[in-house]
Amino acid sequence: MPLRVLLADDQALLRATFRMLIDSCDDMEVVGEAADGGQAVELTRALRPDLVVMDIRMPGTDGLEATTVICGDPELSATRILILTTFETDEYVARALRAGASGFLGKDVSADALLEGIRTVVSGEALLSPAATRLLVTRFVATPEPENGGVLPARLAALTPREREVTALAANGRSNAEIADSLFLSPLTVRTHIQRAMNKLDARDRAQLVVIAYRSGLVRPDPPSAG
Repeated sequence: MPLRVLLADDQALLRATFRMLIDSCDDMEVVGEAADGGQAVELTRALRPDLVVMDIRMPGTDGLEATTVICGDPELSATRILILTTFETDEYVARALRAGASGFLGKDVSADALLEGIRTVVSGEALLSPAATRLLVTRFVATPEPENGGVLPARLAALTPREREVTALAANGRSNAEIADSLFLSPLTVRTHIQRAMNKLDARDRAQLVVIAYRSGLVRPDPPSAG
């Protein structure tokens, strides 16, 4: 079955362009379009897409609020959110990832990068480059939020030493292949450790696992270099 995609953006021309691009692929299709966050929530509940390509700045209910609602609904747990943004709005990206978004792309993204991004996020991987991870981590640490009375750090104790080690490397932006090389494991074994850690921490995907790793204190960012 093709991947089912919902487009949420207030620019009709951009939605039309993305629709043409996505519908040209045999493995994905656009099942709906929303002009604001409120419509995105309604259509997600009605259509149950595999992924929502979500703009942040929209009139009325914006993409951040819509992401929070969608990711907070247990009945929509199978739907992933891919945020469209620009470098200048990285603070909004951080908030969206906290809410449950699985990754982000710039609005000037190439056609190939958008399609690959959709496939990456739907597969359960995080669409976060090492540079983007470091940028967002800085903001997570600079603006910490309470973790439900310490419940989250307590749950980290459920991870095995190897699962904590693999999670920490993933939080530093390492791919499965890079983690496998550094720990002398197979990529499949690394993927298994990542999946088990996600299950134990109730992380929707790899992006949320990275967020949890930093906000719980499992991993700390490197101090900024001089200059």
